[in-house]
Amino acid sequence: MTDADTTRIRMTVDGRAVEVEPGTTVAAALAIARVSGSRLSVKGEPREALCGMGVCQECRVTIDDRTHALACQTLCRDGQRVKTRNGAVRA
Repeated sequence: MTDADTTRIRMTVDGRAVEVEPGTTVAAALAIARVSGSRLSVKGEPREALCGMGVCQECRVTIDDRTHALACQTLCRDGQRVKTRNGAVRA
């Protein structure tokens, strides 16, 4: 195991393992995991981070069973479990 391996954060997004660098936001981890939306609108359209600063709230996800967490404002942690809402689709 190299030093680079030990500095990576291991987490899951919709049950899939994802590794990211320390300091990565959950919104960025969703992009890395190729999740095209964090939730679905009432019309069933994928929604995702828009403003990147927590104002629009389009990036809401469930993090470790805490609903409506803002993905753009939350840093990834080792062992974190992220679930997108309403089965948001993958790209």
